[in-house]
Amino acid sequence: MIFRSLDTADDNEPLAEINMVPLIDVMLVLLVIFIVTAPLLTHAVKVDLPRASSSVNVTKPENVQLAIDAQSRVYWNGEPVDEAALNERFADAAARQPQPELHIRAERTTPYEKVAHVMSAAARRGLARIGFVTDPSMR
Repeated sequence: MIFRSLDTADDNEPLAEINMVPLIDVMLVLLVIFIVTAPLLTHAVKVDLPRASSSVNVTKPENVQLAIDAQSRVYWNGEPVDEAALNERFADAAARQPQPELHIRAERTTPYEKVAHVMSAAARRGLARIGFVTDPSMR
C-alpha cells in the first residue's frame, strides 16, 4: 500500500512505488479459476476408432474387376464390354448367390461422370456390394 503525507510540498515528486494489491487480487482470482477449470479439461470420452490398413487386397474368384480407362472404355475382368453387354452382366452378377463384389478401378484421368454412371447402372441392376480399388504405390 502507498502511504503519503498530507504535506503539499511533496506533490511534484514522482510516485516511486507501484500499488501491487490490485495485481495480486487479479492473479488470485485467475489462479482460482484455473484450479476449478483444469479438471474439466482433462475429461475424455473413450472412443473405439476403426483401424485401417493398406494391405494388398487378394482378389477372390467371386469378385468382379471392372476397369475404366481415360477414354471411358469399360473392361469386365480385363475384357472390353459395351454399355448393353455391361448392363446384362450386371443383371447376371446380381442374380448369383452369393452376390459377387464389384471392384471398380479407374484411371486418374477418367471423367467422374463415367464412374458415377457405371456405379448407378450397377446399383439399378441390383449389385449392392460396390467398392473402389486403389494403388497406394502411385502418388
